[in-house]
Amino acid sequence: ATPGLAQAHHVALGIQESGTAQWEIETIRRYGLDKKHELSLRLRPLADSRAGQIALQTGTVDVILSDFVWVSIQRHQGNSVAIVPHSLAVGGIIVPVDSRIDRIEELAGKTIGIAGGPVDKSWVILQAYYASLTGSALAERVEARFGAPPLINELLASGGADAALNFWHWNARAKAAGNVELMSVKEMFAGLGLEEPPPLLGWAFMQGTADDRPEALRAFLDASFDAKQVLLTDDAAWEPLRELMGAADDQALFEQLRDDYRAGIVTGYDAGNMGAAEAAFMLMATYGGADLV
Repeated sequence: ATPGLAQAHHVALGIQESGTAQWEIETIRRYGLDKKHELSLRLRPLADSRAGQIALQTGTVDVILSDFVWVSIQRHQGNSVAIVPHSLAVGGIIVPVDSRIDRIEELAGKTIGIAGGPVDKSWVILQAYYASLTGSALAERVEARFGAPPLINELLASGGADAALNFWHWNARAKAAGNVELMSVKEMFAGLGLEEPPPLLGWAFMQGTADDRPEALRAFLDASFDAKQVLLTDDAAWEPLRELMGAADDQALFEQLRDDYRAGIVTGYDAGNMGAAEAAFMLMATYGGADLV
């Protein structure tokens, strides 16, 4: 917890230790943005996204980083989860440089390593895009191997997967290791007719938290958006993050991660962002149906 803030707004944040959200949290602390907003932030480490979803629903944490597909599913099931946009950054399909897979349609019959679970946003979008191209279900035509992001990159490197669908920052590492991006999720959206990608990732919380403790939640979100602005505009803010980024001794990877992160920063949100999310969800529902979303 942040010291010296006994009367502060307390927020328990569930966060994956290897996730990029750590970069923002470190910036909040380093620049005193928690104190600025009278925020006492308690971090609860999470093993993976599923652990975060459970922690949120059981009240162990107040906020997690999740995606709007999962939040939409929860709301449909009657669970009052809400979300505030956090990032536009998206992943993509990565293949080895010598792969014979040149088009998305050629994934049929192959093994795909997928970070996250069966409702991971990128996997949902890939299935929708594949269905739009072929009229068939990709999940029935590939062997999907789900796992943590480092495992997915290892599968690709060892030949245990023909292609990998990973989070954007792990894709950056895969590309740095000589692999190539067959297609980004942003390009899949464009292929589905949605030129402006929605903010897929957001800070998710229970509606009850927003109703009962609006000041605490607002303090956290204000600190978060302040940190985003710092990271967007100040190169010096990135230097202390090199080790957290896993790029302490790799300048090219450091710059790739920094620039890709900046490209995904949400500086605000309005009805247009919400409209893009609605349109994206409708596309997934159209091509994937209830099994997908």
